[in-house]
Amino acid sequence: MYDLFKEDFLVTGEKADMLRQKMWGKKVFYVNNLHINYTDICVSKCRFCAFAKDEGDETAVFMDVDDIIKYVAAKAPSASELHIVGGLHPSKKFSYYTDMVKGLKTAFPEKTIKGFSAVEIDYFASISGLSLTEVLRNLKNAGLEMMPGGGAEIFEPRVRKEICPEKIPAERWLEVHETAHREGIFTNATMLYGHIETGEDKMRHLEKIRELQEKTGGFLAFIPLSFHPQNTFLSHIKPSTGMDDLMTVAVSRLVLDNVPHIKAYWVMLGEKTAQVALRFGADDLDGTIIKENITHAAGATSSAGLTEDELKNMIISAGLEPVKRDAFYRTIS
Repeated sequence: MYDLFKEDFLVTGEKADMLRQKMWGKKVFYVNNLHINYTDICVSKCRFCAFAKDEGDETAVFMDVDDIIKYVAAKAPSASELHIVGGLHPSKKFSYYTDMVKGLKTAFPEKTIKGFSAVEIDYFASISGLSLTEVLRNLKNAGLEMMPGGGAEIFEPRVRKEICPEKIPAERWLEVHETAHREGIFTNATMLYGHIETGEDKMRHLEKIRELQEKTGGFLAFIPLSFHPQNTFLSHIKPSTGMDDLMTVAVSRLVLDNVPHIKAYWVMLGEKTAQVALRFGADDLDGTIIKENITHAAGATSSAGLTEDELKNMIISAGLEPVKRDAFYRTIS
């Protein structure tokens, strides 16, 4: 496999920008969304995670369904997308999650429910005794419309064994997403980089995403996630540089030419690097988010949320055209 990460930085960036322009012209997308981290209580002890807590920890957070509905009403009544991810709670039944989705969809029928990583879906199957298909059908019937792409980390087994041995293997992550696509649920995909992986590891990860997309066409966006080492077992390593971040975005665009959108996730990149990434192949800034907890627990210094005006200004000052979208990339006027 040829390692694009060894190519010239500026040449690669220019090629990625040209491909972005061919696909989307000057359009850069953003969404008015709210992240809901319903609990940080988690049975999995991923070594790179600074978010998870034990049940009984006095600082732990848990939101019941009524709490979540009130949170949405107070924080983001105008948001078009609700992005739901949380810890693997040791004592909640699967019905809690279907009730959550049904409650939110009943209270906010106009909002798209994008919820639960592949890791959470796998956990729901284990606690319920249901198959992946049955879990996803139950959630879809309750109102789930999309899935985020978290939990992929790096697919390379050598790296997963070191940084997240408790997490589902790459094959299971891919199986969950393939099953979701088969059930008519669009998803995103991610890659966590900037820790102990190599360029070849990243290339293999991207190729796996590309192969599944060729098979199903179910991925809407790919999000490169820059690892934040603070408060983790890897706190001794240096964070990825701006050059690393931009190169990863550019290579992602070039390899994943069959995935419609590449996100410059400003929460992890920081606002300024995310803005530059729009000229290195990215065509989406994600959204307002309102309040992000997981990355900030690991020391992120970006804002917890941005306004629509701030997002639009980032895009316009990069010489591009802001397009407000919904979760499915349909334009909102």
